[in-house]
Amino acid sequence: MHRNITIDTSPPPARWMRDTLDRSAFHRTVPVLAARLPTALTGSLLKAEPMRGFIINLPRIRSVVPDAGSQNDNNKLVLLRVQHEADLNAATLSYLKSQNASLTTHNIELDYDYWSADDILHAILPEELLDGSPTGFSIMGHLAHMNLNEEYLPYKYIIGQVILDKNKRLRTVVNKLDSIDTRFRFFKMELLAGESDYIVEHSESNCRFKFDFSQVYWNSRLQTEHSRLVNMFQPDELVADVFAGVGPFALPAARKGCAVLANDLNPESYKYLAVNIEDNKVSDRVRASCKDGRDFIRHAAALVAANPFPGYTGPPLSQSQRRAQSRQQSRGQISSQQPPRNRIAHFVMNLPDSAITFLDSFRGMLAPSSSESIADLQALYDVMPMVHCYCFTRELEQEAAERDIRQRVEGHLGYMLKTENEVMVHLVRSVAPNKDMYCISFRLPRAITVEEPQS
Repeated sequence: MHRNITIDTSPPPARWMRDTLDRSAFHRTVPVLAARLPTALTGSLLKAEPMRGFIINLPRIRSVVPDAGSQNDNNKLVLLRVQHEADLNAATLSYLKSQNASLTTHNIELDYDYWSADDILHAILPEELLDGSPTGFSIMGHLAHMNLNEEYLPYKYIIGQVILDKNKRLRTVVNKLDSIDTRFRFFKMELLAGESDYIVEHSESNCRFKFDFSQVYWNSRLQTEHSRLVNMFQPDELVADVFAGVGPFALPAARKGCAVLANDLNPESYKYLAVNIEDNKVSDRVRASCKDGRDFIRHAAALVAANPFPGYTGPPLSQSQRRAQSRQQSRGQISSQQPPRNRIAHFVMNLPDSAITFLDSFRGMLAPSSSESIADLQALYDVMPMVHCYCFTRELEQEAAERDIRQRVEGHLGYMLKTENEVMVHLVRSVAPNKDMYCISFRLPRAITVEEPQS
């Protein structure tokens, strides 16, 4: 082509909309030049060198369409990416003439369904808000979760409706509010569009999760972090998840083979945690509880020592493998007994707003007064558990952030972490312009766990 020719297919501006979406306002007729010729010749015309760059290439618009204005049913129209014959070069015109193709105008009718959510919102929102068009969201099952900046709130219902319209798998669109539940730390939200159905089913790490998104905490942006930590666990280990939620750490760990003590204070989280344990068929490897995190930490070691999990028996077997194993066991060829799992190898503390303040609960965890019926509890812990504690910091430089986190951890532990504590500080994600989420992992110091707890 000798010059750049553009066809305007943008939706018409509708900046007068604010509270209610009028889909009928979005319509545009786009006239384009078309070549009329017999159906049998359309394939060769589309591939011809003189036509290169002249065939229409609009998304979801066919380049060959029926010829409604022709008396000959065998004719088709090949749509061109120009609007006037003068826009074609001499070589292209000569080729079309050699094919006995005649030129005509064809009108492409575009409506609301044609344009993307971003296109529609760019037509509605004020020009000063277009750079950050709010089309990003997280999906949990049928629900889209938005986090709209303040400047977009006057348009929140239109934004929600457009997102719902343009994503057919969705039935509900919500926006996170600034306020959070002070006890259970889940975000409050408002319905922007669709059904007020907040019970979702979501898949992550080969596990199925069901939960009420309005009553529990869930963040799909943490999927990578969930996987990172679970990959650190060995299949034969026992994990204690202090703030388990609905199971994003506990269930993948159990599917891997780990035994898990999963706890959450929120009754709704506990309810759906129990449902998810059953649905994912890991009830033999996960025990759920609904306790305060401090109480859970103080008694977890003694409880599992008194009531161990069955030993690890390897990865899940097929039905035929289970039958073969059963025959071997009945013949005494292999032992059906594996060492019970009675020692916690990892504590997971995913409550970044306040998990560090719970670390003093480890003091005296293995002291005699906390486990009078388990005389050898301390001997059981020849290797101390790793603690994985999530937290926030406003220190944006890595070195300063690590220093800040470590100081706070040591303050609540009442212990200066040493080399043998295998300290590792991992940046999880940035949650705000001046706020980052980290995970600090360290081996629990034996000294603080054997001290008599102070009354």
